[in-house]
Amino acid sequence: MRRRTLLAAVPAAALLPTAGLAEGPKPKAAPATPNPDVSTPPVWEAGADRFVRPDVHGGDRVVGASFASRTAAYGLSGAAGTAHPLATQAGIDILKRGGSAVDAAIAINACLGLLEPTANGIGGDVYAMIWDPKTKKLAGLAGSGKSPRGLDLATVRSRAKGGTLPAYGAISVSVPGTVDGWWTMHQRYGKLPWKELFEPVIAHAEAGTPVPDMIAYYIRRSLAGFRQPGRGIEETDNALHTYGLNDGKGPAAGQVFRNPDLARTFRLIAEGGRDAFYTGEIARTIDAYFKRIGGWLRYEDLATHKSEWIEPHKTGYRGTDVYALGANTQGIATLQMLNILEHFDLKGAGFQSPLSIHLQAEAKRLAYEDRARYYADPHFSNVPVEWLISKEYAAERAKLIRPDRLLSPVHPGQAPSHGDTTYFSCADKDGMMVSMIQSNFRGMGSGLVADGLGFMFQDRGQLFSLQDGHPNIYAPGKRPFQTIIPGFAARGQVPWMSFGVMGGDMQPQGQAQIVINRVDYGLEIQSAGDSPRWHHEGSSQSMGEDSPGLGPNGMLRLESGVPEAARRRLAEIGWTLGEPDGGFGRYQCVEHRMDGDTRVYAAASEMRADGCALAY
Repeated sequence: MRRRTLLAAVPAAALLPTAGLAEGPKPKAAPATPNPDVSTPPVWEAGADRFVRPDVHGGDRVVGASFASRTAAYGLSGAAGTAHPLATQAGIDILKRGGSAVDAAIAINACLGLLEPTANGIGGDVYAMIWDPKTKKLAGLAGSGKSPRGLDLATVRSRAKGGTLPAYGAISVSVPGTVDGWWTMHQRYGKLPWKELFEPVIAHAEAGTPVPDMIAYYIRRSLAGFRQPGRGIEETDNALHTYGLNDGKGPAAGQVFRNPDLARTFRLIAEGGRDAFYTGEIARTIDAYFKRIGGWLRYEDLATHKSEWIEPHKTGYRGTDVYALGANTQGIATLQMLNILEHFDLKGAGFQSPLSIHLQAEAKRLAYEDRARYYADPHFSNVPVEWLISKEYAAERAKLIRPDRLLSPVHPGQAPSHGDTTYFSCADKDGMMVSMIQSNFRGMGSGLVADGLGFMFQDRGQLFSLQDGHPNIYAPGKRPFQTIIPGFAARGQVPWMSFGVMGGDMQPQGQAQIVINRVDYGLEIQSAGDSPRWHHEGSSQSMGEDSPGLGPNGMLRLESGVPEAARRRLAEIGWTLGEPDGGFGRYQCVEHRMDGDTRVYAAASEMRADGCALAY
C-alpha cells in the first residue's frame, strides 16, 4: 500500500467499479432561490440529505493513522481546545495577556455559553480538575447546585411521567452552580482581574457572531422541541426571543447571532463578582421570574449556594494514573471500567477488533449497574467509593466476562454493609492544566429563560431518582446525580493529559476509550479522538436518562468507521447493534510533554463538533 494504516486493507476486488462511478445516494440540491438567512446559499441544504457515502472516506494523510482528521496543535507557552473556534481564541488571548490556565478556562466557558448554548451556559453546573504546578497536585472542584428547598418529594412525584421527573420546565431546575464555580477557582488560581475575563464574551454578545453548522442545527432542533405540545414548559416566549432570531426558529448556519441580554448579565457579573448572580440583581430577577411562572427556585436557594473543593479519586492503568471526581458525578465509572479491563490483553486483542470492543462494552455494563445502584450526593448517602474503585472488586467483576458471549443478566455488586455538555481543556506557561466541563444537561436545558437575562436554566433535576430507598432519590436542597465529568491522567507524578469526552452517559465510555487508545494502542492525541467509537445504551438506571425498549442487553452503537468484520462478529455473539446516531461524544485534550528541559503542549479537538485546538 502507498501509506500505512491501522485498519485492515481493503480487498482488491472492492476497488473495482461495478455499475458506474456516478452511482450512490445523491444529496438534495439547494433550492434555486437564495437562502434568505445567509447571503451565500450553501451547496447542500443544511440538515437535509447529507453527503454520506459508505464507500467514500476522508483523504489520505502522509503520516499518522488513516482515520486521523488532522495533526495536533503544538506550542511551548500554552494551549486550549474547545468546541468553538472563537472560544479557543479567547482562551489563547487570555493566556497571552498573562492570565493563568484558570483565567483562560473561565473566559472560554463564558464564551461557550454564548457561542454554544446547546451544550452549556451560566444556567448550568460546572466541574473541574486543576493541576497545580506549585504543589504538584491535582485539585477538584464541584460547582453543582441543589434542588429548591421549597419543592418537596410529593410535588415532584405528582409531576412525574413514567416514574421519572419531566425533562423540561421548572420542576427540573436546580440552582445554577457555574458562576460560583468560576469565582471559587479564580480566588485560588486567578492572575488577571476578574472583570477582564468577560471582555471577550461581552464583545461577542453585543457584536454578534456567525453560528457554526452543528450548533445552528441543534439550536433549531431544541427550539422546535420546546414548542411541542405537552412539554410542560411554563413559558417559551423568552427562549424564542433570546435564541429564535427573526422567525423564532433559530439561526441558520452562518447567520449572525446576538444576545444583548446576556451581554448585560455578564457586565453585572464582571463588575459585581459572584454576588451579582447569587445575591444581587440577577438573583432577584430569577426569584421574580420563577414566582411569576409558578416555579420553585428562590432567592434563598441562590444566596446559600457554595461550590466545594474535593479530592479527585485515582486508579492505575498499565502505568498511567487516571483521575476522576466523585461527589455526585459518574466520574468513578471510568475508573471502574479501566480496573476491570486491566485484567484483559486489549493490545493483543487488536485495535478495533470485535474482542476488544466486546470486552470494553461488557466492562461498561458491569460498571453502570453499580452507577445505577450507588452513585449519589455523598452529603445525603454513604457512597462506597473506595470499594467500587478497588482493584480487588474489579478482579471479581472481570471474572464474570466471557470472550465469546454476553453476560446476562447483569447485576450490581453487593457493597459492604457500611453503607448536551461542553468540555474544554487549557494549559499555561507555568505548567497549570485545567480539565473543565460544564452543562445545562439535556440539550439547551429546561426551556426557561428568565426575563431579560439571556441564558437558559439547566434541567439537571431530571436525574433524581423517585424510587424509595435509592441513594439518589429526590430531596429538597440535594444535588442530583451528575453526568458531567472532567478527565485527567498523569505518569510518574507528572501531568500527561487534561481531557474529556462530553455527552451524557457516553462520558465514562468515551474517557475509557481515549485512555485505551493511547495506552494500549499507542495512538497520538488527535487520532485517539478521531478513532471510531462505540456507545452502549440501556444499562439499568433510575432517572430520566433511561432508554426504554432496548432489551435485557441494551444496544451497542458503532460508528461507521468500525470494520465490517468486527460488526459481524459482535452480532454473532449476541450484541444488538444500532445505527450511528451522533451520540458518541465530543473530545478535547491538552497533552503535556517534556523535550529535555523544555515543556511542550499538544492540543487536540473533536472532529465531530465545530471546535478547534490552538497552541502558541
